[in-house]
Amino acid sequence: MSIPEKKIVIVQSNYIPWKGYFDLIRQADVFVLYDDMQYTRRDWRNRNLIKTAQGLQWLTIPVKVKGKYEQRIDETEVSEHSWAESHWKSINNNYRRAPFFTEYASGIQSLYEEASHLLMLSEINYLFLTKICQWLSIDTPIMWSGQFPKVAGRTENLVHLCQSFQATDYISGPSASNYIDIDQFEKANIRLQYMTYAHYPEYPQLYGDFVHGVSILDLLFNCGEGAAQFLIQSEPA
Repeated sequence: MSIPEKKIVIVQSNYIPWKGYFDLIRQADVFVLYDDMQYTRRDWRNRNLIKTAQGLQWLTIPVKVKGKYEQRIDETEVSEHSWAESHWKSINNNYRRAPFFTEYASGIQSLYEEASHLLMLSEINYLFLTKICQWLSIDTPIMWSGQFPKVAGRTENLVHLCQSFQATDYISGPSASNYIDIDQFEKANIRLQYMTYAHYPEYPQLYGDFVHGVSILDLLFNCGEGAAQFLIQSEPA
């Protein structure tokens, strides 16, 4: 009797991430936020990009980092709460003329109001991820790695998490190929697959030349209920 496939993705939480991140969630049977790992500065954990008439703009959640060189993502705290109002203002100013802005405006504004009362970065990211998944009709369960005991070794811990969920397949981001020990997955009889992001279709977008690597909010505001189809990559020619 064959074991049913169960695909798992294990990755750090990001703030309002780009469409490729939600494509990963879409493909997984379970999506694990790897937030008991070290927080990395100037990364995607607490910031992302939106498009504006003046070019790309960072939206960054201010966090406490002074003297906290080894803090984990799930230990990282917001340093001031006015960020949420500021981010919503930037989004409103730059996307209010987008075709589907009014369909999501009140929902996203409510998210920012709720996020302004949260202290931990990981919880803020989870709040946005779960709600945006609903809008994209993605029903993959999202969990935290911190719910499970860690084991020593970078690859060993990933394999341990896969086994905790009885996963048959592990979908990894492409950058992890620099450190993953493939043999550990083979010994555990878990298939390892690296994600690629090279073949997403373009969609109607404001402000000049098309840019793929911006927040998912850009896709929602420009495509509405049709946004999910742009998470599916076309076959390479």
